[in-house]
Amino acid sequence: MSNLMDIMDAFSRKQSQYSVDEIEQAKKKARKTGRPFLDVLQESTGKTFDSSHAMKAEEINDICDNAAKDIEDLNKHLKQDFGIGLKEQITAALPGGAKVDPAAFSGVETAVAEKVFGQDAFLKKLNVAFKRPFILPEEGEHARNCIYIYGPKDSGRHYGLKNTVEELARRKILQSDEICTLDLSRYPSAGKDNVFLQDLYAALNSNSQVILFENFRDCHISYLSYVNDLVIRGECYLQDRYILLRGQLVNVSNSFAKETVSTFSASGKYLVFIGDKGVEDLANVFGAPFVNALGDTCKTESLSEESWRKIAAVNWTELKETAEKQLAFRIQADEEQIFGAALACTGKNAGTEGLLSFFDRLEKGLATLRLEGDYPKDTTVNLSIEDHNMIAEIEGQSFNLMEHLPAAYTGDVDQVKEQLDQIVGLKEIKEYIFSLEEYYKTYKRRTEAGLKASQVSKHMIFTGNPGTGKTTIARIISQYLKAIGVLSGGQLVEVSRADLVGRYVGHTAPLVNQVLKSAIGGVLFIDEAYSLYRGKDDSFGLEAIDTLVKGIEDNRDNLIVILAGYSHEMQQFLTANSGLKSRFPNIIEFPDYTGQELLDITKVTVKSKGYTLDPGAEESLLEFYNKVQAEHSDTAGNGRLVRNKVEEAILNQSRRLVAEPDADLSLLQLGDFELEEYDH
Repeated sequence: MSNLMDIMDAFSRKQSQYSVDEIEQAKKKARKTGRPFLDVLQESTGKTFDSSHAMKAEEINDICDNAAKDIEDLNKHLKQDFGIGLKEQITAALPGGAKVDPAAFSGVETAVAEKVFGQDAFLKKLNVAFKRPFILPEEGEHARNCIYIYGPKDSGRHYGLKNTVEELARRKILQSDEICTLDLSRYPSAGKDNVFLQDLYAALNSNSQVILFENFRDCHISYLSYVNDLVIRGECYLQDRYILLRGQLVNVSNSFAKETVSTFSASGKYLVFIGDKGVEDLANVFGAPFVNALGDTCKTESLSEESWRKIAAVNWTELKETAEKQLAFRIQADEEQIFGAALACTGKNAGTEGLLSFFDRLEKGLATLRLEGDYPKDTTVNLSIEDHNMIAEIEGQSFNLMEHLPAAYTGDVDQVKEQLDQIVGLKEIKEYIFSLEEYYKTYKRRTEAGLKASQVSKHMIFTGNPGTGKTTIARIISQYLKAIGVLSGGQLVEVSRADLVGRYVGHTAPLVNQVLKSAIGGVLFIDEAYSLYRGKDDSFGLEAIDTLVKGIEDNRDNLIVILAGYSHEMQQFLTANSGLKSRFPNIIEFPDYTGQELLDITKVTVKSKGYTLDPGAEESLLEFYNKVQAEHSDTAGNGRLVRNKVEEAILNQSRRLVAEPDADLSLLQLGDFELEEYDH
């Protein structure tokens, strides 16, 4: 232990002369430049070193290295002789350690309830969960406690935990008010072991005593096994060999490194899991032994109207303070009227987000009013609600605050319908799309009335030959469902096999998840979807399908997936995964266009390009289209055939106009179209 004593003595003698930061910065600079450590130290600090206590940089580094080994040896001896290591002794002596008086927990839930409303039973249970290890401490390497928090969305699960931890830190029960969050949805596929283990190591060795695990259902099973072991055994064993290099965990499986990291310990930590369902959801993911190892389960309840009113009152007070301090407005209003309007915004599943959005829009409206008007300081603004509009009366004038805000894009239902009406043919498909609006109107009415309303599957399969309008209809569906409020984004993300299937092991699932992420809120359109399945030996394709099915289930409320392809091939594709057929009950067949429909499409296409079609060309075009569709509809391209013919006609017209400079520049004549025998 002499080396350890040496370095402790050296630091005690020199700490009045140099700070730890000064020494560390000088060491880094000395290594980088190759100059003597003491020279760099004196130069960078402007302080003269006491030569009587001088040590060479090499001596200091040697002492540090030997001290680390001495501490490890000391830890082993303490555990052998007394059953407790140096780490546990230090933890017990720090604030938040085992010597905290359990009486310090008295009144914690009451203090937190001043910010978290309507969850008294939950806050009491949570306080008990944090107090438990001080009454019944865990032995060995186990976590202080493992806690499961669950309940409805917007019921204060995260907010209650955050405020409880802050209150415990304020009382010196916990060392820090920080919560270290590990989002398990970031690890959806295998092959990312180094990334996951580095993140887990950082969490377990952070200053935070509370580690929050979120989205456990979206994590790959190979990583969940580590978390499972931490809860059940208190530690997890690493399959590969790792060393610590400058605070980072480095895989050294193929080396002969001596001092390797082989286990992670949960000692001294609270492991907290958050979900929206009961413990059976945990059991389905982790298994029964995991659930049995939990110390406490804490459930939040749906907020009552009284709780919502309290939240509204807090936000109203904050709004008035902000208006007075930042906008120089004094706000007056009938608070009951304001609260009523705010509470109405929690409906339609908007919850806390809807209520907070109400006050946010109100604040932005007042800010815009201040920006656009020249009002004296401390001007009084009277607020009222009229016909669902927020009205501000100021100096005898009334303003609709919502008109002072940029309107959020929601889509125009009538415009989308008009766009759909302009599409030639597809009568039955149009009727199906319009029926969606009636269904979702009824669904919303039942939901808002508190009645049971089960959703039908929105995912679709489009079958048919190329050029029958599948992609166009998919784009209109995405815009239409956005406009009627079913989807939040309305974007169309169009992909094929190349965008979903990886080139090496571990590449496919991240690709699929990235595509799914970009499509959330809109429509994911997979063209030639049958190409994802090339038989039972296509492991990459099968992995893409499996990941897709899971992603569809996880995002079923705000994502529509449309698979497109030939009829026969799509039927075979549905056998690739047992979950495909049940998730895609809406199979829509796109028929080939008739000759008359292709002629109508030709007129629309010509007009859209700024030309007109000579009426004398219509009969010949119709005859051509009828013949092609009768003999080659599966290969002719349908709408693509029209596009090709119109582009040919425009090119031929430009050649004709060279010889006929006085001819109509906009007219496409029969001779401009190449209507010879169709060559497929």
